[in-house]
Amino acid sequence: MSVQFGKCNFDGRPVDPEDLAEVRPVLAPYGPDGEGFICKDNFALLYRAFYTTSESRMEVQPYVLQSGDILTWDGRLDNREDLVSELDWHSSMATTDLEIVAKSYERWGTNSFSKLIGDWSLSIWNPRCRSLLLAKDFLGARHLYYAIDGHQVTWCTVLDPLVLFARRSFELSEEYLAGWIAAFPSTELTPYVGIRSVPSSSYVQLRRGSVREVRYWNFDPRLRIRYRKDEEYEEHFRAAFFEAVRRRLHSDGSILAELSGGMDSSSIVCAADRLAGEGVITTTVDTVSYYDDSEPNWNERPYFTKVEQQRGRIGVHLDVSPQSRGYRLDRSGFVSTPSSVKALGQASSAFSDCLTSHGYRVLLSGVGGDEVTGGVPTPGPELQDLIVRLRLRLLAHQLKMWALAQRRPWIHVLWAAMRSFLHVADDYSTRKQIMSWLDPCFARHNAKALRGYLHHINPFEALPSFQQNLRTVDGLRRQLTCIPMPSAPACEIRYPFLDRNLLEFLYAVPREQLVRPGQRRSLMRRALVGIVPDEILNRRRKAFVTRSAAAVIFDQWNALVTQESNFIAVEWGIVRPMRLEDTVGQLRGGQEVPIVTLMRIFACESWLRSARKFLAITRTDPPLFALRCGYHKAVSRIDIQLAEAAPIQKERR
Repeated sequence: MSVQFGKCNFDGRPVDPEDLAEVRPVLAPYGPDGEGFICKDNFALLYRAFYTTSESRMEVQPYVLQSGDILTWDGRLDNREDLVSELDWHSSMATTDLEIVAKSYERWGTNSFSKLIGDWSLSIWNPRCRSLLLAKDFLGARHLYYAIDGHQVTWCTVLDPLVLFARRSFELSEEYLAGWIAAFPSTELTPYVGIRSVPSSSYVQLRRGSVREVRYWNFDPRLRIRYRKDEEYEEHFRAAFFEAVRRRLHSDGSILAELSGGMDSSSIVCAADRLAGEGVITTTVDTVSYYDDSEPNWNERPYFTKVEQQRGRIGVHLDVSPQSRGYRLDRSGFVSTPSSVKALGQASSAFSDCLTSHGYRVLLSGVGGDEVTGGVPTPGPELQDLIVRLRLRLLAHQLKMWALAQRRPWIHVLWAAMRSFLHVADDYSTRKQIMSWLDPCFARHNAKALRGYLHHINPFEALPSFQQNLRTVDGLRRQLTCIPMPSAPACEIRYPFLDRNLLEFLYAVPREQLVRPGQRRSLMRRALVGIVPDEILNRRRKAFVTRSAAAVIFDQWNALVTQESNFIAVEWGIVRPMRLEDTVGQLRGGQEVPIVTLMRIFACESWLRSARKFLAITRTDPPLFALRCGYHKAVSRIDIQLAEAAPIQKERR
């Protein structure tokens, strides 16, 4: 997971080499394996390498194409062989992903982006046209941010340099904060007005006087996969899932995989073992598991030890109880986003020591598995498909089956399916309680973000199940955008369940293959019998950890209210203090409250305090960074000026 930083002046002014010098110390922890840079005339580019494969060690970046364009690439290319074949190019095993990407761009231009399967981000500078291209993969697993100040554009893989060395003030984005508190903010937003993130599955083209945003790829609603037997679907799932895992095991060192005891992480580890047993891979996969013996609702030991017994290898076990976490916030440096606030403690230190001592550079994560394989046992998408296709007899049968499985009247099941057509808000009671904590004006102006950017089902477009799949992907994209890039130590996180080909398969099969009455994640469970231990395939859904989470909230609440400084979120018109205090009191009394959102509010407050404290220390004249935020400034808008306030043009292909 390498990093890049660039700057160009569209008006022709030369870039000061000192701009690269001040950025180097910030980027070095993310890219410890060497540096490449170009600083010529009005353009400068700095690249810090982080190697995870043998061929990546042969890359030389920035890379100059035959056309004279300058390319930087941060990514993992999963379909190397397919691209080489399509290019009709004689390559070797030593050919780097960078060279394949460069050849693809020279052949197909921006049309090549849809052909690049994997996790990646790139930038391409065209010195002849003085234009800049910034692009990301279909899901946005790699970060790429850019800021425009007059005729100057600055971009980077991490936010810190764009904020710290801008030499201008920023306002906080209300929409970002609202989105982060309720769920996750929109993918193009950052906490700072004037700094944007390149959206997933898109590229941004910047020229003097224009900014153009183009979506280059999306899922095809016309793609259908239909088989006659369940066994054929199961075989196809196994092939697609094993291929997704194999792609993410490409590394020249040992790989660490999270093993929580749930179905997602366990399936990844068991699939890796099966691939190793068949001789498909030679990479060693070790595991790290988390436990909390103080949490009565969260006993994962019997499950992750069952996987360890099957594979004949014991992994690292980390205690994540409140006592081991400590809940002391790391405020030693600048914290760019609320998600970047770190809690110091024994568990955090032990995980860092595990990565460092064994030299792990790749971490496998099960993020997304529950969402894309039918982890939420709702009949809504299936019944909605039957409604719009007017398959009334089958609809009546499925209503009866789901009503029996859920022990609800069939009319209630039908109403739940119809709600998305009738624009009835989801989780209304929970959203209403969240809104009650917030300042009414803040909540009203940011209602869309607070509702999680929900898009209601349109019966006249693609099948409702497909539209629901797009909503799921959008939520995952927003979630990945908020995951900070690890730097202490550096580590590349890979997500097998978010493989593009695997998702295309899951979104093309009938919904009833994924979820059936009384059978959550039906296809995945059936396909992995004999591969994943039965105790895990047949376990109930993992319980949410409430006791430890409540302990965190009480600890943070006591720490905040006993400090002399005021509640910043109250000062800036975000939170209503009395309502928030009442909610904490309800939690103390054992009542049910939206605990995740409550934790996010406290994390947001901790981030605001950390940022203010850091700024008070580093303020200079002129200031490197000044943070202004006030409710009445309507800072949720995005004001980007390039030349004479050129608008951002959004296009879709």
